[in-house]
Amino acid sequence: MSTILTAEDVYEAQHETLKLAWVGGRAGASRLLELATARFPGMALVGHLNFVHPNRVQVIGANEKAYLYDHITSAARKEALAEIFGSPSSAIVIVANDETIPDDMLEAANTAAMPLFRSSLPSPRVIHDLQFYLARALAEREVLHGVFMEVMGLGVFLTGESGIGKSELALELLSRGHRLIADDACEFFRLGPDALQGRCPDMLCDFLEVRGLGILNIRAMFGETAVRREKTLHLIVRLKDYAPGAQAGIDRLQAEQKTRSILGIEVAEVALFVAPGRNLAVLVEVATRGHILRRRGINALEDFMRRQSLAMKPS
Repeated sequence: MSTILTAEDVYEAQHETLKLAWVGGRAGASRLLELATARFPGMALVGHLNFVHPNRVQVIGANEKAYLYDHITSAARKEALAEIFGSPSSAIVIVANDETIPDDMLEAANTAAMPLFRSSLPSPRVIHDLQFYLARALAEREVLHGVFMEVMGLGVFLTGESGIGKSELALELLSRGHRLIADDACEFFRLGPDALQGRCPDMLCDFLEVRGLGILNIRAMFGETAVRREKTLHLIVRLKDYAPGAQAGIDRLQAEQKTRSILGIEVAEVALFVAPGRNLAVLVEVATRGHILRRRGINALEDFMRRQSLAMKPS
């Protein structure tokens, strides 16, 4: 799933941060900013003026404007402006450095219905900030059912069948000082080749639904520090019903680290069995501690096997 983002959305989200003024091409407010790889492989999202591989957002700084108005003829400039503002692969043109916008540039933007913004910030700053914003806004994403918590500083996603006790477990973790990110529906988006960020949809922020108690406002109940907006995903904890006879299929040593693929990224996963008398909150904390140790290169099973091997060696 990918986000639909228009030129108007970009302006509304970034006009204060980037000090943008919308000076022309308002008829193109609905132009879409797609992923750079959507239909034009190799094309960048944001960059300085590029005629060969037009960027989604073309930024004109002092050097680019000097090229257009000081180094080429008026006829060549007319063709260049028509190419810039008529490019089907571009969605926005931004004139940075608070440069004045000549009449022919404004006319070209209005004729082609290409949104034309002006920023008082330097062009490298505009490119840097927009790249960061668009990378997040256009990131590939997926909504998964479960509860996303911050446990001991790590993002831990509690998942399992409906009614198995995810929200009750989250409530107990909250009482032990951990933090809620999202309940019921968590939106994960890919930020890099090996990084998944999870966040709560705006409508569900701060709320946790527990059977028998209804909807709870966690921020009001536990305080500001009990919730956070988003977190990197580190570990998945899958709750399973401890059915009779299930013991035979359990790998008691957990010799192999299981993973789950989300948006093409492998995330470590552990299974916890739900049964009367089991303290799941403690087990989640221990699973998180174990994951922290594995990330540091400490593997309890390997240490145990090494000790056993040494004990069996003849003296």
